[in-house]
Amino acid sequence: MEYNINKLAKLAGVSTRTLRYYDEIEILSPRRIPSNGYRVYGQKEVDVLQQIMFYRELGVPLDEIKKIIWSKDYDGITLLQGHLSALKEKKEQIELLISNVEKTIATSKGEGTMTDKEKFEGFKKKMIEDNEQQYGAEIREAYGDDVIDASNTKIMGLTPEKYEKSQALSQQIKEALNAAFEQQDPSSEAAQKACALHKEWLGYYWNHYSKEAHLGLAQTYVDDIRFKKYYDDIAEGCAEFFQEALKIYCQ
Repeated sequence: MEYNINKLAKLAGVSTRTLRYYDEIEILSPRRIPSNGYRVYGQKEVDVLQQIMFYRELGVPLDEIKKIIWSKDYDGITLLQGHLSALKEKKEQIELLISNVEKTIATSKGEGTMTDKEKFEGFKKKMIEDNEQQYGAEIREAYGDDVIDASNTKIMGLTPEKYEKSQALSQQIKEALNAAFEQQDPSSEAAQKACALHKEWLGYYWNHYSKEAHLGLAQTYVDDIRFKKYYDDIAEGCAEFFQEALKIYCQ
């Protein structure tokens, strides 16, 4: 079956502007464009659009989706199985959060009890899922599945007190980096304090600390645009500044 751009847009629940943009960036082009200029999409294009929308739902950037879908090693069935696993994990996360909220409401009404551990289970799982979606491929390639799986297990095992402390440390690191960056001296006491806080923060997620691994992580803060943006949002150039400070700290 074939569709013109309006019918395909309506079928998929996207705008015709989106489909034109996909054609522009060469991730999804019409099957053919007859002399009347109307874009015509066939079954293959419908299937590709479905794959794109799966990946978009999982938060994968369009440039990465393009590389995956148009790779010579593309395997549709394997990818669908991957989508299914990811969606099941997302479903489990949502169900856990729903249960968390329901228990909280019941507890607030005096209709039940909720342990401190239960109050944080959903949030910890969400943290893991978000990290996997955003950085999973890169960090697993860099550190190996065993290390990342062990780290995820450690996160799920954090007590409420330790979980809250790790979240507070994240904010303290930002504040310390912001103050240190104003001095523009990576060897300053303020900059080295930020590094020490960062090491303390890693202790909540890593089973084993090493200076080499810490420096490797610092390199990704500069090389990976997502990490770089996180630190450059504190102050433009903060990612490179933090890396230089960590080089001194890890000597």
